Amino acid sequence: MPFLILDRVLIAEYNAIFFLLLLISIMTGNLNRPIRVLVAKVGLDGHDRGARIIATSLRDAGMEVIYTGLRQTPEMVVNAALQEDVDAIGISILSGAHMTVFPKIMYLMKEKGLNDVLVTGGGIIPDDDMKILNEMGVGKLFQPGTNTQQIVSYITDWVKENRIF
Repeated sequence: MPFLILDRVLIAEYNAIFFLLLLISIMTGNLNRPIRVLVAKVGLDGHDRGARIIATSLRDAGMEVIYTGLRQTPEMVVNAALQEDVDAIGISILSGAHMTVFPKIMYLMKEKGLNDVLVTGGGIIPDDDMKILNEMGVGKLFQPGTNTQQIVSYITDWVKENRIF
């Protein structure tokens, strides 16, 4: 049986094809599974049309989307993210509670060791608050009316640069 020798490792011919495809995938930045995104509405905010539009856009872009529904607590969101092994969490917030919700989620994520998961989101968030949240480790935040392709591109680029799978 022919063998391929790479860096002192013998790989049988039937495994060589898989190995080369994996190597090409790693080198070109292709992911070997869909990006997994959890989309959540935290607190008493009952307006979820935007979150559903974003979830649909992410799904249409080939991502696997877990939509938690309305009235989630930060604990519920982080626990779901951990259980679902997500690459990103998207929080939709229109209630004005962003300066409470995002820091709580970041704290809980660090507590549970979710250091390589993107936290992003959108809603009615003033620019000054966005800067403070970004300094806390929250990713880019999007205003209402943002083109959904920008959100898809941001998540895709972040995951390719920061997650290994």
